[in-house]
Amino acid sequence: MKTLFCVLIVILLNLFSLSHADMAEQKAYLSNLSTLEEFIATVPATEFFPEAEGYGEVQKNPHQVPVLKGQEVLGYVFLNSDYVNSGGYSGKPIRILIGVDKEFVIRAVKLVKHSEPIVLIGIPEQKINDFMKQYSGRNFISQRDIPVPEVISGATVTVMVINETIARAVQSLAAQLQNEAQSSPQTAAVPEFLFDINAEAATAANWQEMIAKGEIAHLHLSVGQVNQAFSDAGKTQAAGISESDNPEDTYIDLYTALVSHPALGKVLLGDALYQQASSRLKENESLILVAGEGLYSFKGSGYVRGGIFDRIKVEQDGAGFHFRDRNHRRVGDIMVAGAPKFKEIALFTVTEDNQFNPLNHWNLTLLSNRATGATSKEFISFNLPYRLPEHLLSKRANPDYVAPPPAAAENSAEKTEVSAAQNTASVQQESIQAKIARDAWQRKTVHIAILSTALVLLIAIFMFQDWFAQHQVFYKRLRIAYLCFTLFWIGGYLGAQLSVVNVLTFTNSLISGFDWSYFLMDPMIFMLWCATAFGALLWNRGAFCGWLCPFGALQELTNAVAKKFGVKQIKFPFRVHERLTALKYIIFLLLFGFSLYDLGLAEHLSEVEPFKTSIILKFQRAWPYVAFALILLAIGLFIERFYCRYLCPLGAALAIPAKLRLFNWLKRYQECGNPCQKCAQECPVEAIFPEGNINENECIQCLNCQVLYHDKQRCMHLLLEIEKQQKYAARAKRNAQRLAENEAAVGVHNPV
Repeated sequence: MKTLFCVLIVILLNLFSLSHADMAEQKAYLSNLSTLEEFIATVPATEFFPEAEGYGEVQKNPHQVPVLKGQEVLGYVFLNSDYVNSGGYSGKPIRILIGVDKEFVIRAVKLVKHSEPIVLIGIPEQKINDFMKQYSGRNFISQRDIPVPEVISGATVTVMVINETIARAVQSLAAQLQNEAQSSPQTAAVPEFLFDINAEAATAANWQEMIAKGEIAHLHLSVGQVNQAFSDAGKTQAAGISESDNPEDTYIDLYTALVSHPALGKVLLGDALYQQASSRLKENESLILVAGEGLYSFKGSGYVRGGIFDRIKVEQDGAGFHFRDRNHRRVGDIMVAGAPKFKEIALFTVTEDNQFNPLNHWNLTLLSNRATGATSKEFISFNLPYRLPEHLLSKRANPDYVAPPPAAAENSAEKTEVSAAQNTASVQQESIQAKIARDAWQRKTVHIAILSTALVLLIAIFMFQDWFAQHQVFYKRLRIAYLCFTLFWIGGYLGAQLSVVNVLTFTNSLISGFDWSYFLMDPMIFMLWCATAFGALLWNRGAFCGWLCPFGALQELTNAVAKKFGVKQIKFPFRVHERLTALKYIIFLLLFGFSLYDLGLAEHLSEVEPFKTSIILKFQRAWPYVAFALILLAIGLFIERFYCRYLCPLGAALAIPAKLRLFNWLKRYQECGNPCQKCAQECPVEAIFPEGNINENECIQCLNCQVLYHDKQRCMHLLLEIEKQQKYAARAKRNAQRLAENEAAVGVHNPV
């Protein structure tokens, strides 16, 4: 055991030296850089345009720098944070240099500065850089390609912020440059004609004619075409993984139509279904019909788990959205004459918050994926364009239209796409963080429901703890099951492990400017923090530490297995134990003090927590981090919840405000502690003083003492009570016997 402690100290020092070296290297490189001028001094223009000869003069409005080859402008480089709020999960900006050509096609993006804790000291930054390479060649003006969802496990929020800030920053730059270039911007913004849906319009008579007239859009892909597309994109491994050996086989026949148009809806859905579906539409909502046949499903199975149809997406004017399961309805058949039988038909409601204009052009983008390994996939997208044909619309002159001068008319066609980007970028009704938060809560409805159910069950256990404690076999099984749920679902599947870094970030945000949207971006973490705060206010920190902490569950379960195999448990004298519990408070106060000076430094020092290594990154880290976590778990085999008792700064942080708890429902008898020490001996964290009272700062609400409180086989008080009752019953029985004997004797001497 002494050897383990020595090795632990050596590895901890090694770990902090490694972390400090990484931090020092990063700080030396970044120092206090924050502006475009400072960053381009460290990044050569050839990183964005290999043929470039250098940068031009930095322009202030809009803030960008042209990239030059001689006198020729190849494109522009700009900083995302100059155009949008790029705050990440830490609340601090994620700064990215973006290089685009003159058509606003991205040439390269480079992460230059961030304060994301999971990337600083967890996930290698190279993984983020590899993810960002996928943006090369994308055009967020004419279309918006689908990013790989949650491509980096554990850094989902960071990746989502990166994606949104790149898209919006490109659109904003395009809009501002267009404004600068236009001599008469008011004329380009007003169309010559206005269009409305013509409900009385007539459609074609059969399926094929509807396709020919553009009333239905059709995309046909063969297996060979998809193979070639993967190959052209440089994804050769995916190109060799075919759904069929015959390249002529149909990969997918994909069809779509806007069936909120009355004429199309009645013909394709039938009068009854159209009336039913359209009657539920709110203002500014639309209906889109999607049908598919072939080897590839446009629905997939992701929507069953996450509530989102991740294989198809609607894109319009540089923005896009996925369909969600709550807005989905299955359709049996398409009613128009000549329509084929389809394997999949779906009717989707497009809600107002998608900001979809049914009169404008839009794309239905199909995301094709092929598994290239046990946990890896390659993706490629195909577009199915759609626009309501003019014969289904009514056309009228726009009274506000003013004919542009000839020079402007020549350029108007070239500026149409950028004008669309201007509208998208200039009318942003919510921040990036708020949008990501809203999307995350909508996407994770199933996860939210499961976690909510688990939290309600935990509240029920606390509220009715006497009943549970009286049924000890059932309760022990329930607790083991709950700890397994916490470890494998909350920790293993969701990676939702709270950390002292969250506490430091929260307190820092109170000083620097609080914004709920930063904390709402990860629904699972937010819900766990709410549950932890609620539990601490009513009881103490044990609601989290004893039930909802994946690493705590891992320690308790591994220790239980060790006990089953007869591993002898080690207990310090209570005086030593009591002094050691102060260590975690000292660690927390040191981290808190460092966070007031430098939050980044405190985040690095918070590696005293093994949570990221064991739960979030699942031991996929450098060896000192892994060794540190494994040694803590090894010690925990001999000292139950060793880390929780003596080292956990998060537990210390939660214990301090838990002093304000409203209830203390843990019951004690007069004999507890004097003379009985049963509860104190069996408490998994030694949170019971020898005198018998409970140390609420250390209690993890496992309710083991309450099980003993109601155990008539082990509780001294109950055993004494039972003994008293037995003695009383025996005395009463003897008295009754004597009385009966006396009465019998009296009857013998005094016969009637």
